[in-house]
Amino acid sequence: MKKVILTGDRPTGRLHIGHYVGSLRQRIQLQNSGEFDEIYIMIADAQALTDNAENPEKVRQNIVEVALDYLSCGIDPEKSTILIQSQIPELFELTVYYMNLVTVSRLQRNPTVKAEIQMRNFEASIPVGFLAYPVSQAADITAFKATTVPVGEDQQPMLEQTREIVRKFNSIYGETLVEPEILLPDNKACLRLPGTDGKAKMSKSLNNAIYLADSEEEVRQKVMGMFTDPNHIRVTDPGRVEGNPVFTYLDAFCRDEHFERYLPEYKNLDEMKAHYTRGGLGDVKVKKFLNAVLQEELEPIRRRRKEFERDIPYVYEILRKGTEAAREVAARTLAEVKKAMKINYFDDFSLINEYTNKINR
Repeated sequence: MKKVILTGDRPTGRLHIGHYVGSLRQRIQLQNSGEFDEIYIMIADAQALTDNAENPEKVRQNIVEVALDYLSCGIDPEKSTILIQSQIPELFELTVYYMNLVTVSRLQRNPTVKAEIQMRNFEASIPVGFLAYPVSQAADITAFKATTVPVGEDQQPMLEQTREIVRKFNSIYGETLVEPEILLPDNKACLRLPGTDGKAKMSKSLNNAIYLADSEEEVRQKVMGMFTDPNHIRVTDPGRVEGNPVFTYLDAFCRDEHFERYLPEYKNLDEMKAHYTRGGLGDVKVKKFLNAVLQEELEPIRRRRKEFERDIPYVYEILRKGTEAAREVAARTLAEVKKAMKINYFDDFSLINEYTNKINR
């Protein structure tokens, strides 16, 4: 069996460093590992419309923003296929067939869906498309026969829903679909990066994100304004590193060599944490170190983005070619699904012959 990756993002805004450490950085490592036969990276615009139906321009404008983020981070169109979801109608036909295998109550129990319904105040009136987007996600994953789906921790329930749909389909219609495995980041700090305000999740809607496309000054301002330990008022006060987003970001980004370059008085992050915990280390000093670490990580991304921004038609050509190639794959899977379901009427010559013989008896 081929080893295939499917992953992607909703184009509702530029990608932030939470996306980067949660999935994007890992995608690039996997892309360059040579271990996978095919890699598909989806710009999930149809899924984004499930809660932006009245503002399609927001989604439309962010297609190229997300594409630029991908390319500037190191996604290589020679190694990975970048595609736009809405331009592959086969995905939506698969979604319709899979809807018959899932109950409304099961969708409502999905923890990710429940949390997002609450966040968007959909409790009183849930759009059908939004409630059913785990089914659409299952169509996306299975259309390309993905064996591996690298995602953040919050997407685990979504992938489990896909696995349930695959098992149900195969049990009814025969072995047709591939059951995918989830791949989480190795670094626990990367599973769900908190917002700069200390809230549980970095989010575009909460305005607490550091974006991959942010300028050097924007990053500096956001880092220096970050929430820390509210009880660490004076430098001499003992501080807490648990739940302190500055240290969570350092867990996700810094390496021992960063201390050699920017803060040689410490050998590693453990030494810095110990000093902060016992008191005597101020938040400003820690934030300045974090800023240096982030700037080093983001500078090459910003530089590559400027290069791609000089030729936007080329970026759209990458998307067009990737989408066309991906549609061919999805069409083959759809044909297999319809054959398994016995609804490939015009291609089922045994069915045609059966009825012909019945009439001629």
